[in-house]
Amino acid sequence: MSSNIRFAKDLYAAFARGDIPACIGMCDPEIQWREAEGHPYQPNGAAWIGPQVVLEKLFKRLGSEWDGFAVSVRTLHDAGEYVVAEGRYTGTYKPSGRSIDAQMCHVLRFRDGKLSSFQQYVDTGQLQAAMVKG
Repeated sequence: MSSNIRFAKDLYAAFARGDIPACIGMCDPEIQWREAEGHPYQPNGAAWIGPQVVLEKLFKRLGSEWDGFAVSVRTLHDAGEYVVAEGRYTGTYKPSGRSIDAQMCHVLRFRDGKLSSFQQYVDTGQLQAAMVKG
């Protein structure tokens, strides 16, 4: 197993057990994080730079706004300094009570054992529908 596949497995395992400090600790200080176009959390499409921004803009919101939010990785593909993850997101958006079960794909780039960039692909229409209150 390549070291980057191992890093990716460690990252997803930390997220699954709710160890967000470990997730943040696995990020490069200059990480560039991009959610899918049309994602409600990143409407302008500009990358978030740095682990603290990812913590504030994503992880804290996932923890407070969702019940049972989970990332189920089905396959990890080794592409050298990149790892491509395929899987699903599940969870219930608390304000609306609506659930998702959405296919996702992540493109992770590693540098010196740290996650240096993250690109998400997901059905943002499903996210938007779940995140409409009422």
